[in-house]
Amino acid sequence: MVADNINDQPKIAETPPQAENTVFVENEDFAAMFQESVREFKEHQIVKGRVVGIQKDAVTVDIGYKSEGQIPLSEFQDLNGEAKVNIGDDVEVFLEAIEDADGVVVLSKEKAEKLRIWEEVGRVYEQGGTVTGMISARVKGGLSVDLGIKAFLPGSQVDLRPVRNLEKLIGERFEFKILKFNQKRGNIVLSRRALLEVDREARRKKTLAILKEGVLIKGFVKNITDYGAFIDLGGVDGLLHITDMTWGRIVHPSEMFNIGDEVEVMVLKFDAKEEKVSLGLKQKSENPWNRVPAKYLVGSRVRGKIVSLTDYGAFIELEPGVEGLIHVTEMSWTRKVRHPSKILSLAQEVEVMVKDLDTERKRISLSLKEAEPNPWHTIHLKYPVGSVVSGKVRNITDFGIFVGLEEGIDGLVHISDLSWSQRQRKPSAFAKKGDEISVRILHIDPEKERLSLGIKQLTDDPWRNLEDKIHINDEIQGRVVNVTDFGIFVEVMDGVEGLVHISELDANIPKEKLDQFYPVGSLIRAKVIKMDMDERRLGLGVVELIEKPPEAAKTGEEMGEALSETRKKAPRRKAGEGEGAASDASSAAAEPGETQPAAE
Repeated sequence: MVADNINDQPKIAETPPQAENTVFVENEDFAAMFQESVREFKEHQIVKGRVVGIQKDAVTVDIGYKSEGQIPLSEFQDLNGEAKVNIGDDVEVFLEAIEDADGVVVLSKEKAEKLRIWEEVGRVYEQGGTVTGMISARVKGGLSVDLGIKAFLPGSQVDLRPVRNLEKLIGERFEFKILKFNQKRGNIVLSRRALLEVDREARRKKTLAILKEGVLIKGFVKNITDYGAFIDLGGVDGLLHITDMTWGRIVHPSEMFNIGDEVEVMVLKFDAKEEKVSLGLKQKSENPWNRVPAKYLVGSRVRGKIVSLTDYGAFIELEPGVEGLIHVTEMSWTRKVRHPSKILSLAQEVEVMVKDLDTERKRISLSLKEAEPNPWHTIHLKYPVGSVVSGKVRNITDFGIFVGLEEGIDGLVHISDLSWSQRQRKPSAFAKKGDEISVRILHIDPEKERLSLGIKQLTDDPWRNLEDKIHINDEIQGRVVNVTDFGIFVEVMDGVEGLVHISELDANIPKEKLDQFYPVGSLIRAKVIKMDMDERRLGLGVVELIEKPPEAAKTGEEMGEALSETRKKAPRRKAGEGEGAASDASSAAAEPGETQPAAE
């Protein structure tokens, strides 16, 4: 920024007419004193004058010339807008013109003041001194400084380090060194950095004289990075690494410091040759891990604040500098925690139990669930074996149904405990996810945290005392529930099924067409030919097909006609063959290998 050139100032308009209330001072001696030296007045120079009149907008000044000059009242106002002038005051003014076109003397108080400032700044520049000014505006390449006249402060000369936000300095007053001075061009270039460098060098020598390992020294935070903070110790910068800031956890140095903060640090290492200084803050206090073995005993209960959540657990601050980990497996007795945030939150205070301690690796294993009673140890009191309870179906698998009795307490109804029927039907046929069902408590294993449930146990075992209801050679009715290549299964009552072996069926019926002659749902009359209560097996022989399901009736008529034609052509069975077949059917029903396959 180039300062205003005094020679380029606009000329003052003609002297306004005198107001009626204008006050004048008659001073014949003062006028006479200057009358003799009229010819010595030269334009564009500073002359002395005296205030002889004050009007509403102007001040009349007598410089001893044959006519007086007028100066705008605004040139006498201070920063608050108040005019600081009285009649009789002696003032220095700049003589712009002895007489203008109207014969009026043209004067300026401001230009006189600026000319004096130029002279003073020039004198300071010659002597190598300093000036004080206020930064007034941001300009291209730097800042404009008000010294009373405008001066330019380049951006590179503002501070020791580049300043990103120059606007924040506007309105600040500083001391400057003058780098360039040219009054003719109205150019003044200043530097603040030059003074800071001198000051830094003086402080650097003083600081280097006292630096040594272990000494405590105060400084100011000069810069903050991801890995630490640079501290100005007085002309010498030292690095306070993030790992040396606190015994506790910290993610970024900005959590502890701001630029400009004063801090007392300890010198950890000093390289005088390279002038490198490593600093520490946490070293000013004792390492809290020295007290951990005696303070946090395994098995003891402690309280702490959650400071970090990860996929595998939560870190708890037990005290500044001492943290422990709650693994996800140690968070709940009953819930399967997929992420700690599901049950915990940052800054939450919790009570935990110390499970393990490794002072060398500075690790403490904590348990949240062991600080509370294990519900599996008292579950038998709430859910006694044999009791009937209700629960919601959590999940259905191929091997059974998982039922939730309460939050985190699930039990399994195994496929074998779904029905008394020997045919293993799919679990999805009994319930769907979300259903509320009743179950009976069969077994509790607190150590393995397992709960066995049953649905079929809600009803009596139909095989119990079956021999009192059904006897050998009894004829009973039942419906076909499954057809296999070795026979058909008939349900004679709920949960009790019997097998009609293929040897007990018409020999002329191809086994691959059994399901067409005896479709599932058909009602038949059968004869009991074998009973094995221990193996839960019932051997039957067909006496009569009573009815087929409606959808199979038409096909059955066609198959019946075809079978009649086959029987006419087939040779008659010899005597005794029927008895042998019945005997074989009984044997087939009793064979351990002839178990009933699952229904499709």
